[in-house]
Amino acid sequence: MSTLVKISDLMKPGHTAVVTGASSGIGKAAALAFALHGMNVWMLDIDGVELLEAQKFVKQQVQLQQQETQDGNGGTTDQLILAEKVDVSQPDGLQLVVDQVFSETKGCNILMNNAGIGGASGSAVTTDLDQLQRVLGVNLYGPLHGVRAFVPKMQDSKQPGIIINTGSKQGITMPPGNITYNISKAALNCYTQGLEHELMKDRTENGGQLRAALLVPGWVNTSIMLKSVRNQKEAAGEDFDPNSVFFHEDKPASGAWMPRQVIDFMIQELDAGKFFVICPDNDVDRETDNLRMTWTMQDITQDRPPLSRWHPEYQEEFQAFLDANKKK
Repeated sequence: MSTLVKISDLMKPGHTAVVTGASSGIGKAAALAFALHGMNVWMLDIDGVELLEAQKFVKQQVQLQQQETQDGNGGTTDQLILAEKVDVSQPDGLQLVVDQVFSETKGCNILMNNAGIGGASGSAVTTDLDQLQRVLGVNLYGPLHGVRAFVPKMQDSKQPGIIINTGSKQGITMPPGNITYNISKAALNCYTQGLEHELMKDRTENGGQLRAALLVPGWVNTSIMLKSVRNQKEAAGEDFDPNSVFFHEDKPASGAWMPRQVIDFMIQELDAGKFFVICPDNDVDRETDNLRMTWTMQDITQDRPPLSRWHPEYQEEFQAFLDANKKK
């Protein structure tokens, strides 16, 4: 049986990470973590101004670390921390980046397809098709474009590497109310499982050195909701007040994790060989997540109505299931 590469072994000087959705939230935290370990980092995002601010922040943190470890002398480094404005829903932009990465470094060791947008709420019947296609373009086709652009060259380089796609618990339990987003993340779950199966076969049959993983955050203080509301207000020609949004990075909710907690947990779980990185948060523990996902799957095996967790006739039964199966 092939040995899975640990992400901590990839996080070292001379190696390279590419992170989409890197202007804020989980992507920015990942870029920072990789850079602080000396990796070359390509930070990609469609929000150009915020991306440059994030790049500046990461560079400053790396410089501070260098000063602390070199007695204040700073020092020089060949480390690259680059920012590129890219729309991941369009494959051409990523192709330009992959050419740049493989011409300026030895290759790509960590590809983190993290870019994501929220979908406007709507029903299965009246969901706006343009919005659906936009959400699918970023949340599903973004990772697909990333894989198609980078993975063939990552395989040709014969270097160890990992592809991390950022999914969502909504792509597993599919709560009602945001069907557009749920579709995108459920499809990404399917795609990433298929990708890892193919990479597993390549590892076992051909000595391949790549693996894939699905990062499934819990409730996180990111800017995905803020950006979604901001874009809606701008499209309608209305003023936008960040304080009107329930939570975001600069207005953290107590029940949510901060992005760096997600990255620390991700590294821990990937080093343990996990494919599904199911993150808890300050409100929901892993045991509860497991029971919710089990109940969802049992809608099929127990012949219950779909989404029975939210069905009025099954809510008491669901609560009894939780109470009976949670460890005391």
